[in-house]
Amino acid sequence: MTAASRTRFRSAGRTDPGARRAHNEDSFVERPEAGLWAVADGAGGHHAGEVASGMIRDALATVPDDLPAGRVLDEVQERLAKVHAALRQAGARQGSGMIASTVVVLVVRGGHFACLWSGDSRLYRLRDGALQQLTRDHSLVQELVDAGMVRPDEAENHPRANVITRAIGAGDDGPELERTSDRVLPGDRFLLCTDGLTKSLPSGEIAALLATPDATEAPERLVAAALARQASDNVTAVVVEAGAEDPPG
Repeated sequence: MTAASRTRFRSAGRTDPGARRAHNEDSFVERPEAGLWAVADGAGGHHAGEVASGMIRDALATVPDDLPAGRVLDEVQERLAKVHAALRQAGARQGSGMIASTVVVLVVRGGHFACLWSGDSRLYRLRDGALQQLTRDHSLVQELVDAGMVRPDEAENHPRANVITRAIGAGDDGPELERTSDRVLPGDRFLLCTDGLTKSLPSGEIAALLATPDATEAPERLVAAALARQASDNVTAVVVEAGAEDPPG
């Protein structure tokens, strides 16, 4: 964040175990004062997924508010790397297989955003009524789509749609994080969500619900709509609306 300006935000988050799950292994971070938001979807037996996503949440919850733009992404990556190593060690100690979590992180500084992600939790942007998916799933089905073996409209209901190819805690090396960035315009709305939402609702319905007049009501409406469709997985949505920048001072 530069000393010259600071973008104002309105945001809210909602998470639910889903219509067919008794346990919630999703977590989210909502820190408008720091320009930092995240969603994580844990995986692992015996509630280990809750541990994995919770470790990501706790690590990002204490990133200092006032880090400069050039430092905040480094801090996020360093903390995710530590969580990755800890999850690898925990899995090895327990001998229970992989303990891991997807993650999608949104950071906004000085009129620009950066997104880091690993797995199939997504970031969308609604601008001027048009919904755009800003992340690309790290999943087996996405690889099949890229190879022309599966049509995009078949991907969500593919029998192996839950197989991810990257996650925090998975893989022998450090975490594999992809990054994208762009400008933020006043009125932009961002949606961070887990696959429990995107597998339950078509993109047109997501866009309509995200465009609700009060952005802070959108997560509740999105999750309620997914539950009405009998969402078979945990469902999490965090919505961020960018306002105007404060004047220099």
